[in-house]
Amino acid sequence: MTSLKLRHSVRAIVLDEEDRVLLCRFVLREPAGRVVLWAAPGGGLAPGEGPLDALHRELREEVGLALDGGDPPHVWHQEIVDPAVSRGYDGVVNDYYLVRTASFAPRGELTDEELAAENITGTHWWRAPEIVGYRGPDLFSPRDLGTPLTALLTGGVPERPVRLGL
Repeated sequence: MTSLKLRHSVRAIVLDEEDRVLLCRFVLREPAGRVVLWAAPGGGLAPGEGPLDALHRELREEVGLALDGGDPPHVWHQEIVDPAVSRGYDGVVNDYYLVRTASFAPRGELTDEELAAENITGTHWWRAPEIVGYRGPDLFSPRDLGTPLTALLTGGVPERPVRLGL
């Protein structure tokens, strides 16, 4: 039996006082062409790094948000076994944490060149209805982001992390 090589990542559902969610714009070059993907800020765990330490680091690097206070609640869990999702891996595991903050102008510690090397080309504050009603060419991660986001906004923090699909 072969064990899968999965990329473990953390992501933050960053919500402001107006319940807008901050998403990063990723431009991915795929064999079929260019794909634009809107996803929560975050990324992979460095060797020996715990999930919350990674979350703190990724938020500082990508959007310039320093977390203070207690640990944010773990709200969603996603496992995708598909080599096409993350180059060099058999799939991904994403753990999402809820971060409430005042609205801010995102500007991380990474330079524009460093962000571009991570395929990040911008950020945007989205309202849940905008995501649900979006009919443009860009994709969201997860694809049905509007559904779990709306449930989170209306139902609050779940007792245990909600399992997400692609």
